[in-house]
Amino acid sequence: MKVYAIIPAGGTGTRINAPVPKQFIRVNGKEIIAYTLEKFQKSSIINKIIVAAHKDYIGRLEDLRDKYSLDKLKDIVAGGTERQFSVYNALNSIDDASDDDIVIVHDAVRPLVTEAILNSSVNAAIEFGCFVTAIKAKDTLIEGNEFVYSYADRSKYFYAQTPQGARYGIFKEAFKKAAADNFLGTDESTLFHRNGNKVKIVEGSSLNFKITTGDDLKLFELLLKAGEHL
Repeated sequence: MKVYAIIPAGGTGTRINAPVPKQFIRVNGKEIIAYTLEKFQKSSIINKIIVAAHKDYIGRLEDLRDKYSLDKLKDIVAGGTERQFSVYNALNSIDDASDDDIVIVHDAVRPLVTEAILNSSVNAAIEFGCFVTAIKAKDTLIEGNEFVYSYADRSKYFYAQTPQGARYGIFKEAFKKAAADNFLGTDESTLFHRNGNKVKIVEGSSLNFKITTGDDLKLFELLLKAGEHL
């Protein structure tokens, strides 16, 4: 059994005022995506990494592959106009997988994913077919628009994270169906669920956050100084 990791890295990071997409922002001299890729490089369960990126940054990723000795990073493919299309391009670049192999997707800007989460994710895909990493909602959930409409029972809700993934056969089928139906989902687990698969919830971590805003970037910098999970 092989495990493939797809890293979509085509985002522009408009909510962080930076001259480059947020995944290429340097923190302590290293690009955020390099921290993420090193987690997969070092993982004993990952066989191959595929990055989908904007064509203008493929050369930069090739340089990072050499600089950080990322020999598991086998393919860097052109991304699409949406995350889903980027992941599909990466999926279609896999030509040596069997239906029971595992494909997981992880955000380029979630650099604090742990080996424990990766292990749990792959095990969930093996046992249940597909999975989503998530954490229980901790805060009060409000529905509203300027004013409160109602409050939701937070015990029933989770915040989705990545990795997300499935056996290759399930993954391929779900993405083909979405493409045929012109359906655009918010993440991979949306497509698995829509395809009729039961999606196993894997416990994530509050530290496995996505760097989206300037405050997220500051938090990552502080955690790096503290040596958290790195």
